[in-house]
Amino acid sequence: MAAGAVVGAWMLVLSLWGTVMGDQNITARIGKPVVLNCKGAPKKPPQQLEWKLNTGRTEAWKVLSPQGDPWDSVARVLPNGSLLLPAVGIQDEGTFRCRATSRSGKETKSNYRVRVYQIPGKPEIVDPASELMAGVPNKVGTCVSEGGYPAGTLNWLLDGKTLIPDGKGVSVKEETKRHPKTGLFTLHSELMVTPARGGALHPTFSCSFTPGLPRRRALHTAPIQLRVWSERRDAVPLKEVQLVVEPEGGAVAPGGTVTLTCEAPAQPPPQIHWIKDGRPLPLPPGPMLLLPEVGPEDQGTYSCVATHPSHGPQESRAVSVSIIETGEEGTTAGSVEGPGLETLALTLGILGGLGTVALLIGVIVWHRRRQRKGQERKVPENQEEEEEERAELNQPEEPEAAESSTGGP
Repeated sequence: MAAGAVVGAWMLVLSLWGTVMGDQNITARIGKPVVLNCKGAPKKPPQQLEWKLNTGRTEAWKVLSPQGDPWDSVARVLPNGSLLLPAVGIQDEGTFRCRATSRSGKETKSNYRVRVYQIPGKPEIVDPASELMAGVPNKVGTCVSEGGYPAGTLNWLLDGKTLIPDGKGVSVKEETKRHPKTGLFTLHSELMVTPARGGALHPTFSCSFTPGLPRRRALHTAPIQLRVWSERRDAVPLKEVQLVVEPEGGAVAPGGTVTLTCEAPAQPPPQIHWIKDGRPLPLPPGPMLLLPEVGPEDQGTYSCVATHPSHGPQESRAVSVSIIETGEEGTTAGSVEGPGLETLALTLGILGGLGTVALLIGVIVWHRRRQRKGQERKVPENQEEEEEERAELNQPEEPEAAESSTGGP
C-alpha cells in the first residue's frame, strides 16, 4: 500500500510537471494569423477534443469543438484539431486550453498564454529647441511615439547616455493616450533641462522607444544638437515682439500673397510659433509666415509667439488677413479704375461744361450791360443836334427879303 501511494504521488507530480511544461507563451503581431496545436489529438478525425478560451472577447470560458461552427470568424478548429485565429487582435489576448483524448484513452492538455504587439512608427522629437540658456530651465523638445502596443516607454539620452530625471536639472513630463477604436497607444515625453554654467556648449539629445514586450528592438529618434548660451554682457533680452504684415493692412485680392514677419530681436534668438484665430498652427518654428495664393480659408486673425529661454513666451499684437472683393472685370471695388474711372471722367466733363456755359452767359450779360450804358450816354447829344436842326429849319426868311428890297434902284 505504501509503495502504491508513492507511485501514485509520483504519477501526480509527473502529470502536474507535464502540465506546467506544456504551458507556452505565444507572442503574435496584431493582424497576423496564429495557429495553436492541440497536443495528443489524433491526426485524423474522429477526434475527442475541446478548446476552452478565456480572452477579451469572452465573458467567461468559451468552448469550441471540431463539430462546432466557426466562432464569428474569430477562431475555428482545424481538421487536425489545431485552433486557428485568422487575424489576432488585442481582444484575443488571454488563455487558451485544449484537452484531447487519444484513441487509446490517454488524455493530454495544452495551455497557451497569448499576447499581441504592434510596432509603432519611429519616434520623433517635435517642437525642438534651437538654443539653450545656461542656469535656467529650458525645454529641449517633446518626444512622440504613435501606434504601439503595449504602451512601452520613452527615454531621453544626452550624448548617448540615458538621462535620469531628478526634478532639478532634468525633469520629464509624460503623457500616455490610447486610441478608443484601435486600442493603440500614443506616448508624449517633454524634456526640461537646466544646463550648468561652464558645461558643454553643444550637447546632443536623442530619444528612444522601448517596447513593452521583451526581446523587441528599441527605436531611436534622430539626434539634435543644441547650443548653450551663457549669461553674458552681450546677451540681448527679449523686449517686444512685433508683427509686420505685407501688404500693409493685410488686405489682398483673391490669389494674392501675404507675408507675415515676426520681429523679436534677442540674443540668443527666440523660437517663433504662429497662431491663427487663437489656435496654434502646425508649422515648424520660424520668423516668417508666407501665405501664397490667399483664399477664403486663409482669412482670419494672426499673431506670433516668441519663446526665449530666460523670458518665456511673449505674444505679438494680432493682425487681420482679408480678401478684397472684386468686380466682374476683375478690378477692385472702390478703386478709380474701370467703371469708377468712367464715372469720374463723366462727372468732371459735366462740371466742366456747366462752368463753360456759365462763363459764356456772364460774358454776354456783361457785354449787353456795356451796350446799354453806351446808348444812355448818346441820347442827350442826339437830342441837342435834333433841336438845332429843327431851329434852323424854322427860322423866317425876312432878313433875306429886306436885303433884296434895298438893293433895287
